[in-house]
Amino acid sequence: MPELEHWHEFYVLVGTAAATLMALLFVAVSLGVGVLDGTRAAPTRAFFSPVIVHFTAVFFISAVGLFPAHDASMFAVLTGACAVVGGAISLFATVELLRHNWTRYVQDHFGYGLLPLLSYVALLIASGMMWSAHAYALLVLAGALLALLIINVRNAWDLTLSMVHRHSGDRPDIR
Repeated sequence: MPELEHWHEFYVLVGTAAATLMALLFVAVSLGVGVLDGTRAAPTRAFFSPVIVHFTAVFFISAVGLFPAHDASMFAVLTGACAVVGGAISLFATVELLRHNWTRYVQDHFGYGLLPLLSYVALLIASGMMWSAHAYALLVLAGALLALLIINVRNAWDLTLSMVHRHSGDRPDIR
């Protein structure tokens, strides 16, 4: 797909950022090992796991965008598959957040649930646009990837602060 050559630096930047942030979240979780115990298994899965999935999705699509030789249909199919899997995980996280009283903050319901879901819908739309060779497909894809990345920077920061608060003994009414 020759159009991707113009996007090389974008995919390098976004993919590197996603991989780095995922690694930093792993470090934060390992430092907060005493905070994440068996009594918080379900909220931990609902908050942490989707963030890792979202960073992985950004990294994966960026890496696929850097493949030296592939056609638009393969890129569209891989992007669409990633959008379906990520969207399903986001939908599950949204439902879990609405069913349980794990957070009292409305911005958490948007950050962990609705906004990533909308980003995956945009990825699915971008996939369809790539399949039909629409001129703006890569712009929609870039917007969806940036949205996932920025939303999950917020989420990773929120999770880190939550662990710091719990570890320090200050137990605010979050996770």
